[in-house]
Amino acid sequence: MIRIDQLKLPIEHTTDQFEKKLLKVLNIQKKELKEYHIRKRSLDARKKPELYYVYSVDLRVKNEEPVLRRMKGKARKVTESPYRAPEHGAERAAGRPVVIGSGPAGLFCGYLLAQEGYSPLIIERGAPVRERQKDVERFWKTGVLDPDSNVQFGEGGAGTFSDGKLNTLVKDAKGRNRFVLETFVKFGAPEDILWEQKPHIGTDILIDVVEAMRNRITELGGEIHFHSMVTDIIPEEESVVVNGCEKIRTSAAVLAIGHSARDTFQMLFDRGVDMSGKSFAVGVRVEHPQSLIDRNAYGREERGSLPAAAYKLTEKLDNGRGVYTFCMCPGGYVVNASSEPERLAVNGMSYHGRAGENANSAVIVTVTPDDFGSDHPLAGIRFQRNLEEKAWEAGSGCVPVQKFEDFCADRKTTELGNIRPNIKGAYSLANVRGIFPEELSDSLQQGIEAMDHKIRGFADGDVLLSGVESRTSSPVRIERDEAFRSNISWVYPCGEGAGYAGGITSAAMDGLKVAEAIISRFRPC
Repeated sequence: MIRIDQLKLPIEHTTDQFEKKLLKVLNIQKKELKEYHIRKRSLDARKKPELYYVYSVDLRVKNEEPVLRRMKGKARKVTESPYRAPEHGAERAAGRPVVIGSGPAGLFCGYLLAQEGYSPLIIERGAPVRERQKDVERFWKTGVLDPDSNVQFGEGGAGTFSDGKLNTLVKDAKGRNRFVLETFVKFGAPEDILWEQKPHIGTDILIDVVEAMRNRITELGGEIHFHSMVTDIIPEEESVVVNGCEKIRTSAAVLAIGHSARDTFQMLFDRGVDMSGKSFAVGVRVEHPQSLIDRNAYGREERGSLPAAAYKLTEKLDNGRGVYTFCMCPGGYVVNASSEPERLAVNGMSYHGRAGENANSAVIVTVTPDDFGSDHPLAGIRFQRNLEEKAWEAGSGCVPVQKFEDFCADRKTTELGNIRPNIKGAYSLANVRGIFPEELSDSLQQGIEAMDHKIRGFADGDVLLSGVESRTSSPVRIERDEAFRSNISWVYPCGEGAGYAGGITSAAMDGLKVAEAIISRFRPC
């Protein structure tokens, strides 16, 4: 197979124009081209508003060697190395593997174990994804929260009610990243996630994909128990306790619990599982008109066939703190992502079409154990909860929203300007700045003002801020060794909640790594 990089065409090109350009670059006739598929596509906006797509293409041709010689380094020979699970181990397990949590890490861990004949049991404290969807929409409409079935908890994990972004900075030579994307496509995601530079699925499609993956796991012999919370572990008995009564013995319990399982973190700490506090970030959701972001990205008033534009910004402040954007949702919604009574957290979400009027992103500032006032492993959770309680109070139980000019002046917003909130859940005008310690609110203000130099209008006075964005990543790391085991040898920390991932794709890849460790150690049930 040959790979060509830097195949550049105007964004308005047709398939016929693409193929003609490909043949011209290769200097071959159409009959000599056996097949091709796009490996990667990115947007070149360096000369905006003149925009180009740049492709990397894999193809097969007749008489490959002469073509490679003619290309003189502009094409290269590549060999596909598909992802493969490891050889099965020989150790006999006591019971089948138990995967705790059905977010991306738990789902992909369970999927691989099921494919390899290990008949995993997946335990999920929340509801199946369709029931969960109804619970979430009811919460957004009525404000009545189900602590075990919400934006954070339930089948699919927190990523289900997000933008569904699948780009990751994790490098992986074994093909796990590609396997994750191909698996999503296999179960209903659009094929373009395999080659778009910034792939995403969207909440509406993710719901279908998650359900289809679950059905396949059960077809392969796995089980998924919903409304089933692991309330205890018994280290000496190699057992987990579900809903305070049912004891399940296993030689491999995977902790894919997500970053919001605060009660489970406490239980694990009480049972002697080694863990440590870690830095994370907190801040606000910021909303701009999507048209503003499009003009900045594309240099034109109308984006036409181009997708809603995204951005990623970082600033280093004089006080040493980093401020950066996170989980940017083009054409998306701010969502009430709370999971505990009288505490309020927000997140961002997009549907696949990204057709909302506003763009939103988290603007967050790094916090460390120095900010928590303690080096206790769970001090970061207490810090999060304190902010969420203040957010609840600021918005009187609704998402608190403030114009940026009022944030800078430290005064409550009393009327909106030119931007209307796109929020799932009730909101109220408030003073968001008062949620944060002074150094953090000052840092957020300075960061947003600095970002205005990169996107003109980013710090406009009518720009909307809502809070609090407190669930950016886990405040805890559950320690594990090179074999992916904790100090309790049958417990396998996994995914974002355990501190080893940061997004859907990296969490799914970590789930595969942990499944591989179990497969390499044990023989199938």
